[in-house]
Formats: sequence, structure tokens, C-alpha cells
Amino acid sequence: MHGTTHTGHSDPTRAHAPAITTLAELRASGWRSRSVKDELRANFTRALASGAPLFPGIVGYDDTVLPEVANAILAGHDMLFLGEKGQGKSRLMRLLPAFLDEWLPYLDIPGSPVHEDPERPITAAGRALLAAHAPAEIRIAWWHRSGRYAERLAPGTKFADVIGEIDPARLIAGTSMSAEEALHFGLIPRQHRGIFAMNELPDLDELVQVGLFNILEERDVQIRGYPVRFDLDVLVLFSANPGTYNRSGKVIPQLKDRIGSTIVTHYPRARETGIEITRREAGIDLGGEFPVLVPPFMEEVVEEVARVARGSRFVDQASGVSARFAIANYRTMVANARRRGIALGERPAVPRVSDLAHIRSSALGKLELDLMGTHQMTEGQALDAIVAEAIGNVFGEYVDAHGLGDIAEVFAKGTRVEVGDMLPSSRYAEALRSVPDAWSKAFEVNASENAAVRASCVEFVLAGLWATERISRTEKHGRVSFEVK
Repeated sequence: MHGTTHTGHSDPTRAHAPAITTLAELRASGWRSRSVKDELRANFTRALASGAPLFPGIVGYDDTVLPEVANAILAGHDMLFLGEKGQGKSRLMRLLPAFLDEWLPYLDIPGSPVHEDPERPITAAGRALLAAHAPAEIRIAWWHRSGRYAERLAPGTKFADVIGEIDPARLIAGTSMSAEEALHFGLIPRQHRGIFAMNELPDLDELVQVGLFNILEERDVQIRGYPVRFDLDVLVLFSANPGTYNRSGKVIPQLKDRIGSTIVTHYPRARETGIEITRREAGIDLGGEFPVLVPPFMEEVVEEVARVARGSRFVDQASGVSARFAIANYRTMVANARRRGIALGERPAVPRVSDLAHIRSSALGKLELDLMGTHQMTEGQALDAIVAEAIGNVFGEYVDAHGLGDIAEVFAKGTRVEVGDMLPSSRYAEALRSVPDAWSKAFEVNASENAAVRASCVEFVLAGLWATERISRTEKHGRVSFEVK
């Protein structure tokens, strides 16, 4: 009889594993062996039929991406998630283990590199164990689904990392090179009966791609020419960027042909969806000792900056503009508003357009410029142009709704207004006293008696008038002035 459970597959949740410890007990329980794809399909089918949320946290894909993922699971396909950066590809892949059984039994063989199916072992050691011992003598351990998912980033990945290699230490110890025991298994064989994901597939070495093709086609492993066949049971997932995946020579045709389903992801189709994602992923507590109140139009401007960048001639569209771009900019905007609130004692602090001057720190590095489209513009200049266009777009919608364009007539009479990210909100209220009733329209944007909210509204209207070329803008020592052109 085999001894105590070995530590090779230890799991912090093991204390909650089923009490079954022998193969005889397992068989008596009614457990039946099935492939990982069958297991995934059965559990997904039950979840789908129950009406429960299938992919929590995924927004904007209900009518596009998620039905394709569901079909791929039901079809038993390996999957490729094809899309630009920041479209939730990795998140989708990491959600799939939720449809695995919570616990999976395996043969408790000390030193075994794989979690052997108790009824269908793939290694010589596993088969020998079943042949030599009675079911009541064969120990069973349990693998939690949290350990049944592994992923790897393609750049720098070698054949030995994901497939395997001959272990020189075992050869020195006297093991024959032709023996199965001489092999060091890579990530994929170790994920036997689990899920393996390879990110950025086109950056994977061609030799490793050939190994993956062999696994997808034959479900076997060949290491250093050693003709070993393992009937691997694994769901293989990939992610890739369309610009590189569709480039000739990046991915071998045989591998492309063996991937069952290609799931095409996309950026949020609606601004409201993008705002929802940004707000949730930013994970900012807007309360606390120094609370922050974010006006809807500022959320719209931040998201519109990302949307404009995704269509800008200044940006290399092949690289994409990640959702992380909007998330980081949102965090920076809130952080600067909170800094102002702390310094000036304003509660709540309310983000303004002038706070967007600080998003350079979070935005630069996340945009890859199109050197032909920018005409030698710097990253900062390109970002400024994108922000101005975004403000103009959002402002245009408010003009249509509230007739804010009439405010431009005020500046024709010589009015000059100065704003700045560290200017107290009370200063805006003072400036408004000398302005005709046309300013009252500005507060239709976000009705409030709060001075900080009104200051934010004023800045938005002024920036919008400037972005739509109705008034001029000058900047000096961090202060911005708006006046007639």
C-alpha cells in the first residue's frame, strides 16, 4: 500500500477536499473518469441552464464575444482569443477554470510529475501501480480547480519550458535516456487534466509551435526525439494580437489550422460601457477623509480620450490603446483632485479639466505613436491634441442638449477667466459674479450649489469652447486663461 499523501501537489485548500482516500472508495462513490473538455462542457451546461452569471466582471461582450466562448466550450474546442491589448483576453481565459469540478481525484504517486487519472493513467508508473495493487491499496489525492490552470507568456519561452527536456541529473544517476523516468516534464504535460494558456502566441519560437501542433493534433509529447506517447488530456488556450497573428510567418499554418475556435475581442462599443469598466477596474475609494465627487462629464471626457486615441492618426493603431490607458488616466485625475482637496481643505474634491494636465504621467508610455501620422510631434503634443478632441466631442453633445454655445458671446465683450488645477473653487464663484446670466446655462451640465462642482462645470464649458475654436486659451505658470480669439 502506498504511503501518506506526497507534497508534490500540495494545495492550501486540501483540508476541504473529499474524504475519499483509496481507489476502491472512489469507485464505490460512483465517480466516473471524463476528459477535461467533457467536464468543462457538462459544468458549463448546468450553469447556462440555471441562468447564473457565467462570466462575472466581463462587460460589453454579451452579444458578441461571450456567445462565441460558450459555443467553443460546448463544441469542445481549443481556443484562440484574438484582439488588441487591454480587451480582457487573459481575464476571459482565467475565468474558464470556474467551470471545472471543484475537486479532481488523482493517483497519489510520490514524485509523479502529473496528476494521473485513477482509471486511465498515462505514465508507466501509473499503469504499474494499477497493475500491481488492489483498488483498496491505491491511494487517491485531490486536485483543486485553482491549481488546474497555468499560463505562460510566449516571449523567451523554450521547448523545455512547456513541453519538456531530458534531465541530465537523472542520466548521471544512471537512468537510461530511453527511459520515461529520464524526462523532465514541461508545463503542458504537468497540466494533464487541466487548462494551459499561452499568451502572445505569435512571439513563440517556431520549434515550440511545432510541439504545440503535435499536442493539439495527436495529444502526445516527443522530447529530444524520444518517441514517447502520452495521451495528454488538456484544454489549450491562446491569445494573440491581430497585427502579429495575421502576419505571414509568425504562426505556423498547421498550428492555426488545429485551433478549434478563434474568439475575436474588441474595445467597448459604447462610451457608457467603457466608463463602467474604467470605474470598476480603477478600484478607487472615492470616500474617506478627503472624498472625491466625479461629475459625469469628467468620466465621459476621460473615456472619450481613449476612444479618440483608438482612431487617431497620431497613434499606431496596430498596437491598440488598452483599457488600462483610460483606467490609469482616471486614477490620475482623481488623485490630483484629491491632492487639491487635501491642500485647500475642499470636501468633496471635484475633478476638473485642468486636472487632465497631469495625465501625461499615466498616459505616456501607453501610446505608441505613428511616426508618419504625427509629423514629428512629440508624445506629449499628440496626447494634448487627443485630449482637446475628446473634450470637443463631449462638449458638442452638451451644446446640442443645453445650448451652451451662447456662452461664447460673453467673451466677445472682453471677459477673461483664469482657471487652474490648484485654484480654490471659491475663486471661480468670484469670477462668475461679473458674468451675465448666460453662465447659468453652464450649470445645466451638472446642477449643483456646491462651489467645487460649479468650478468643474465652468472649466468644462471653457475647455469645450476652446476645443471647438470659439475662444482662445493661454497657459502660464500652471494657470490657464480663456478669452475671445
